[in-house]
Amino acid sequence: MSDEPVSEPVETASAESSPAAPADPTADLQRERDDFRDRWMRKAAEFDNYRKRVEKERREQVDEATESLLQDLLGVVDDFDRALTVDTSGGNEGEAYRKGVELIYAKLQDLLRKKGVTPIEALGADFDPNIHQAVVHEVTADHRDGEVTGELRKGYRIGDRLLRPALVRVAKAS
Repeated sequence: MSDEPVSEPVETASAESSPAAPADPTADLQRERDDFRDRWMRKAAEFDNYRKRVEKERREQVDEATESLLQDLLGVVDDFDRALTVDTSGGNEGEAYRKGVELIYAKLQDLLRKKGVTPIEALGADFDPNIHQAVVHEVTADHRDGEVTGELRKGYRIGDRLLRPALVRVAKAS
């Protein structure tokens, strides 16, 4: 034997036969694209389901709040029904009838207060288009310009939001 090392034939591996080298770069990109698309579609479906669930819960809350208010108002409606069946042809019964209606009115005002509804104090205030709706302008020397001199319909707030503007009469300087 000789001292020279024997060289063994070296196989040159092609890119196709090597397990470490990718088979086709476009195929890998397509798989990755398909994977991202699949994940995106799942997230979109999850979000759509979430949106529908939240909308359904919101509608249910509104329905429950409306139902609760209407149930409270039905007690007042019952009181008005009873008040309207009273015969007021007698002299003294008219005063009792008025007191009964005043009690029902107080009950209704208390119910509105419990629900967070407060009347807007308009009489004597300066006209504010955010809470007042001017129906009549009257020229007068007794009131300052822009002062609310009369209230044709009460306005109401619920919390800080306007529920209904007050219909008012506003003074104009002569």
